[in-house]
Amino acid sequence: MREMSAREAYEAWQAGEVAIVDVREEDEHAATRVPDVPLLPMSAFLDRMDELPADRPLVIMCRSGRRSQQVADHLNAHGEHGEVANLTGGILAWAEEGLPYEGEPPR
Repeated sequence: MREMSAREAYEAWQAGEVAIVDVREEDEHAATRVPDVPLLPMSAFLDRMDELPADRPLVIMCRSGRRSQQVADHLNAHGEHGEVANLTGGILAWAEEGLPYEGEPPR
């Protein structure tokens, strides 16, 4: 499976080359979020997969990269969304890189 650093994912997202999807839970997202990155909680993921952007490759984000890796693995195994990447280090790495987010610093 492909891995992307926070910086790589941000630059590709800004260039319109990928869509980023956050799979953290609603309370985590309410505390800290990346503007314009849709939330599709892992707990509801299988029921809401039809909401995934289909117009470009996906990068999956969570807190640290563990849950997003599971989701990316699942999507890659089923092959309906092309190559799906995991955002290594999640929103923790995103914040460490100084990339934009709203709310509290992620913990």
